Amino acid sequence: MKFKPLRDRVLVKYSEESEKTAGGLYIPDSAKEKPQKGEIVAVGAGRITDDGKLQPMTVKAGDIVLFDKYSGSKVTMDNEEHLIIREEDILGIVEK
Repeated sequence: MKFKPLRDRVLVKYSEESEKTAGGLYIPDSAKEKPQKGEIVAVGAGRITDDGKLQPMTVKAGDIVLFDKYSGSKVTMDNEEHLIIREEDILGIVEK
């Protein structure tokens, strides 16, 4: 499925969390917390400023980002959970 976010929104695919702790214990699905890290799948054109100009996005598809825990809207596409968030909810880009 193709999806193009509008304005300053981005589509983020959740990163998979490890099911095993460093000590070797397995974590059940009910105890897992949703990750605050994900990969950007698609980005909108940017934010319209008060004077009517387009401010381009600072993130791009493929970036790994950290975002606010309770931000955005959850959607399921192609049987995978995604999140649609505003660029301002992104805390930073994880550099490799």
